[in-house]
Amino acid sequence: MNDLPFWKSKTLTEMTAAEWESLCDGCGLCCLNKLEEWESGDIYFTSVRCKLLDGESCRCSSYENRWDFVPDCVQLTKENVPEIAWLPPTCGYRLVSEGHDLYWWHPLVSGDPETVHAAGISARGRTINENEIDIDDLEDYVVDWPLTVGEDKDDPED
Repeated sequence: MNDLPFWKSKTLTEMTAAEWESLCDGCGLCCLNKLEEWESGDIYFTSVRCKLLDGESCRCSSYENRWDFVPDCVQLTKENVPEIAWLPPTCGYRLVSEGHDLYWWHPLVSGDPETVHAAGISARGRTINENEIDIDDLEDYVVDWPLTVGEDKDDPED
């Protein structure tokens, strides 16, 4: 019998739907507006969130019907995760796809959905809704914090 957690013993394509969904740590970073530099292909995160992302819970306010309001919302799938270059380095989907373990603050490891926020990884409290800005000013909101891991993979209290 395998005693490893599923994210260490299965590939993304081998996971059940429930396992797949549980890889989301609830950080909200994938719902931040991003800019892409045409010539280099470099991606820049902004502190501007999708109009459907709740800035405190970091959850979509209309997940099941999001395409009715945001037609270009990108759904992460087992097939497309390896091709999505803008997933932050802390993303559970990206980490597992690349053969890495989850960080100590991931809810699957910590057992607590609040640790992603306590560790300072999430977008909680640091974003503005896209409806509150002029989209032409998006470059004024470029930030680097979604690309930083912050803590070591080990819990600093250990």
